[in-house]
Order: sequence, then structure tokens, then C-alpha cells
Amino acid sequence: MTAAMPPVGGAPEFADRVLGGWLGRIAGNMLGKPVEQGEIWTRERIDGYLRRADALPLTDYLPEPATEEDARRLRPEWRACVRGRIHGSCRDDDVDYAILGLDLLETHGFGFSTEQVGDLWLLRLPYLQTFTAERAAYRNLTAGLRPPLTATYDNPYQEWIGALIRADVHGWTCPGRPHRAASLARRDAVLSHTGNGVYGEMFAAALISAAFTAPTVRHALAQALAVVPPRSRLVRTVRRVVALHDTGLAWEDTLTTLARETAGLGWIHVVPNIAVLTAGLLYGDGDFTRTVTLTVRGGLDTDSNGATAGSVAGVLTGAAAIPPRWTEPLRDTVRSAVFGFDGVRISELAERTVRLAEAQDGGPPGPDAL
Repeated sequence: MTAAMPPVGGAPEFADRVLGGWLGRIAGNMLGKPVEQGEIWTRERIDGYLRRADALPLTDYLPEPATEEDARRLRPEWRACVRGRIHGSCRDDDVDYAILGLDLLETHGFGFSTEQVGDLWLLRLPYLQTFTAERAAYRNLTAGLRPPLTATYDNPYQEWIGALIRADVHGWTCPGRPHRAASLARRDAVLSHTGNGVYGEMFAAALISAAFTAPTVRHALAQALAVVPPRSRLVRTVRRVVALHDTGLAWEDTLTTLARETAGLGWIHVVPNIAVLTAGLLYGDGDFTRTVTLTVRGGLDTDSNGATAGSVAGVLTGAAAIPPRWTEPLRDTVRSAVFGFDGVRISELAERTVRLAEAQDGGPPGPDAL
């Protein structure tokens, strides 16, 4: 056993880090949303788009398309997501699930069951705002199935990225305790996912938790790896990205290598996306703008990866250190399909998250002893 990490800073610092996580998640999601379709918007096409708009290197939200062809290829929501047109956040499942996770902990506490996760989905989340594994699980819930059958029956998406995007609240409420965060995330994930799909949510929750106390993103990644089965493909993929980064290989060449090694899994599978996310975090090296822009430029599930990268980077830097060009257009407002939350303030969501964390044992949790 190594020594425990230093405890999380005082209440103002902790609150700023939590707000940074929320702002980073929403900003990263907005950045990646226009080019979300990974089968169309490859890494090369994204950079081509940026080059035509004279926006490389990317340091802000995506620019307006420079050509009619580019405009046709973007998701229809692009008009509310590109720079100069953002007036509060767009609705998206990558943010809905963070809100739903907050509601889960407020409603059922940290002892929640997987069955209670499913019950809350049925109560708060419209069916048509679910996708892939979550829609399969939702359908199974309405048919009377219970976990773990909800994840395995007629569900070909069990190892896709959906569970990973539900991880954040478990990391934000367990600062410096990646094992606890991963345990909570696993209870959530098994409603809809198996195998690497579950490991993805565990890894992301632990990574966000570790970001509160880790001195660098590299240290946070190492702690997150410790909560996932070491022989899983997800862990092998993360370690491969770390190894390539350590050789001094360029970001582009690292992603080219990983794309070749994960070919055939599809653009929404968790494994190739974890490679893009890990590369963005390592080559971003703690800088918020560089982290989210590299992650989105990496392609695949751009809005999901951008959101998670933004959450990690936002926790690492704190809200006050995120450049205003990312946060001011959001106008402290969230659009959400979760019943009762549309139009809620981002600052309110962060305050509620802080209260949840502080309610555990009378204050923010201390660090795990690793």
C-alpha cells in the first residue's frame, strides 16, 4: 500500500472544482455535438472542416461551416452549438444523465440500488431521449424485466459508451476516493451494460474522483486504472495509449495506431472512444482548452468524449481557471429532458452536488488509501 493522497482542499476550492466539472462537461459536450456522427466526421474530416474555416489550431467552440457541404454534414443542432450562436446549453443525453445521477443520489442516497436507477429512468426520462443500450434497458424495464436481465436481453449495445457518460456525479461526489466512485458507477452501469461497457463507467467515475487530488492527469489515469480488471480490453487500450504517449509519439500518430488496433468495433463502442479520450487527456496535459479540443478533434463519439474530457479537465483546473470563452456563452443555464430540470442553473446543479458530497460523514470524503 502506498500513502494516501493529500486531502481535498477547503470548501471554496472543492466547490470551484465541482462547478468546473459541470461547466467542463457541458462545454465539452457543446463543442463536440455538431460533429457527433463518427462514421461521417472522421478525424481527418473534422480537421478539414476547421482548416476551411481557418480555425486550426482549435481554441474555441467550432466555427460556423465555411461551405454548404460542411453545413449539410453537421448535425442539425449545430446552429445552437457553434461560436457566436450559443445562448445557454443545448439538450443532450450526455448532460441529462449527469442530472439524472444527481437526482438519483438526492432521492435514494449513496445506498441506491440498480433497481432504483431503473425506476428513476421510468419516472424522469422520456423513452425517446434514450439511445442504444439505454433504450434497450428502458424497453426491458417496461416489459417487467429486472437487472441484470435489463442489460442482457435483446441488447446488442452492451459494451458501447452509454454507461460511461453516466459516471460524472459519482466522481464529483467522491473526491479523492476513486474506488468508492467506481463502486457507485458499477451499480448504475449494470442496468444497461456488461463487460467493458460497465468498466467504462467505473473508469470514468474513478478518473473524475482522482482528478480532485491527483497532481497531474497522468496520476489520475493511473488511479482510475486500478479500479478496473487489469486484463480487460479497456485497461489494455488505456495502457497502450499511455505507452505510445511516453515514447514521444505525436498525438495524430497515436490515434492512427489505436484506430488500426481497434478497427471493427464501431464508433460508439467504449474501447475506441476510451482511446480517444485518454489521448486527449494526456496530450492536453491539464490545459482545459487543449484537452477538450484535442479530444473532439479525435473523432468518434465527439460530444460524449468532449463532455468527459471537459469534466476531468474542469475538476483539475477548477471553474475559475476555465477560459470565459467556454463558460460565458452557456449563460449558467441547462436545457434538459429530465422532468423537472429543464432550465436549471448550472451553478445550482454544482451547489447541490457539493451538498451531497458534504453530507457523507459530515464532510467531503477523504482520499482512498491506495
